[in-house]
Amino acid sequence: MQRGVDARLSINQRSVPSLSVPALIEACTRHGYRNIGLWREPVAATGPGEVARLVERAELRVTSLCRGGWFLAPDASARRAREDDNRRAVDEAAAIGADCLALVCGPALTKDLAAARREVADAIATLAEYAREVGVPLALEPMHPLYCGDRSVVVTLAQATAIAQGAGPGVGVLLDSYHLWWDPDLEAALADAAGLVHGLQLADWLAPPPHHLNGRGMLGEGTIDLRRFCQLVEELTAYRGPIEVEIFNEELWATDAEEALARIATSFASEVG
Repeated sequence: MQRGVDARLSINQRSVPSLSVPALIEACTRHGYRNIGLWREPVAATGPGEVARLVERAELRVTSLCRGGWFLAPDASARRAREDDNRRAVDEAAAIGADCLALVCGPALTKDLAAARREVADAIATLAEYAREVGVPLALEPMHPLYCGDRSVVVTLAQATAIAQGAGPGVGVLLDSYHLWWDPDLEAALADAAGLVHGLQLADWLAPPPHHLNGRGMLGEGTIDLRRFCQLVEELTAYRGPIEVEIFNEELWATDAEEALARIATSFASEVG
């Protein structure tokens, strides 16, 4: 086992997608990781019950399950299907003991962004009622405005916080440096989100990004002051939980998974620790 991996560090599965959940858990044990962020599709391939067993045996903490959301649907039938899938996502998060279910809201169906955000808020409030019964926190992830047209109409922390507050207990936000670092009102938005942060994720911003989706940078290779970002989160929101590294990058994915895990731990120590 590699020694010295920061106890706060969590490896998000999308940073090493070549590994199945069992293989990733084994690799985490070898490298000394204590936390892991998972995605629904790989969890389903192994089975939530088996994942829960493997995680418990390895004494790992599941910091998030990604993802629920994509709330806006073109008709009533599609809307019911999305509602059913989101309830399943809540159940899966409960089964594996995840700290939270991450929500990516999805794009608008029309050009009316304000109306789309109201629909998202209503859908999250409805899902929150079920999530509270099951005992799973929901974490709304605001995304960079680059993704407003195809992934999420919620593009600032202020928007996400307002929706979370309106949805009631158990609903909070997931902070990702890649999506939030640019915001000139970030400090005020973080202060408003105090007590609502369910998770923290890191990736660096390469200038220019080599790919619309899969162009995130290894920590320290881009333009974000990641140490300062984490300090602001801790100082202004009082969040002191695990920090996931979630890097969508085809070059990283093409490297050996063992090497990727070691590089991530080294970069985290250098840029955050």
